[in-house]
Amino acid sequence: MMAASKSRKFRRHEPLPKLRIHAPRVTYIPPRLGGGIVKEYAEIDPVTSKVWRYSAAYINPAIYARDNGRVLGYDNAHGYPHRHFMGQITLEAELPWEAIRDKFRREWMEIARQHLEKLW
Repeated sequence: MMAASKSRKFRRHEPLPKLRIHAPRVTYIPPRLGGGIVKEYAEIDPVTSKVWRYSAAYINPAIYARDNGRVLGYDNAHGYPHRHFMGQITLEAELPWEAIRDKFRREWMEIARQHLEKLW
């Protein structure tokens, strides 16, 4: 007697959901506000909504000419969160993307303000 075989239904695998990207256009800061460029980028896992890769940079060669003009930056490109400031790299605490972005925005605006004060 032959054992009855259970039939299996094979489902087609649905494609993995694509990462959501937070990448506003590059923002050019007018000279009257300190000048420079601000870039932000974040890759967001669509399942967990966690940001798993990010970078934010304030570039202004008039303030700092080395490091391709990057005055300030935050990223986790090497597997750990860190901050770039005028060529120096320091470790940072693991924070949500929104907190990093807010901290970054406050800092670059203050740096640009101080730069303007020196010019006046």
